[in-house]
Amino acid sequence: MKNDHFTYRVTWSPEDGEHVGLCVEFPGLSWLEKTPEKALAGIRKIVAETVEELTVSGEPVPRPLAGRPCSG
Repeated sequence: MKNDHFTYRVTWSPEDGEHVGLCVEFPGLSWLEKTPEKALAGIRKIVAETVEELTVSGEPVPRPLAGRPCSG
């Protein structure tokens, strides 16, 4: 599975005064940065590290939304 198949989003966080990178399949992860480009790079990095950790430990890795059947 490729980490670039996950659904990423970057938005502005008024509370933090920075851009926040998010991943739909990993709702507990986020990454704050001054620019949207760095926020995207940061969340992609932490998702890759998390997928690697889950794989090594034998835990399930969430399927990308793009690979899931649509219900409606």
